[in-house]
Amino acid sequence: MKFRTTVQLGGKTATGLEVPPEVVESLGTSKRPAVTVTIGGHTYRSTIAAMGGKYMIPLAAEHRQAAKVEAGDEVEVEVALDTAPREVTVPPELQAALDAAPAALEKFKTLSYSNQRAIVLQVEGAKTDDTRNRRIARAVETLAAG
Repeated sequence: MKFRTTVQLGGKTATGLEVPPEVVESLGTSKRPAVTVTIGGHTYRSTIAAMGGKYMIPLAAEHRQAAKVEAGDEVEVEVALDTAPREVTVPPELQAALDAAPAALEKFKTLSYSNQRAIVLQVEGAKTDDTRNRRIARAVETLAAG
């Protein structure tokens, strides 16, 4: 389903896309459907959420850059129901650390897609090996502690 909307700025850097209620209703599954979002030839996975009486899709900086849009731009958006399983690709170093700590691995497996992804993004976002290793150790320690 396609619609036009303006990229909205919320706070200093957070942006989102308002989704017309009829689009959410046409998806028919819930008030928080998982969707694929396409803007300017860039497609990503997300979830529509109710915020402040409106339906919104978050638009992270990485997706703004890839779609070449910014806050205030009017854009054409295409959304489709996303029924594919949501699985996070875990970097090998993090996977090895999780495998070595069974309690942390089990806890990681119980986390939602979004929470697993947040951990992976922290590790992948490290600019140095030292930072990456510290982030892996901290994640494993936190997960093992429950």
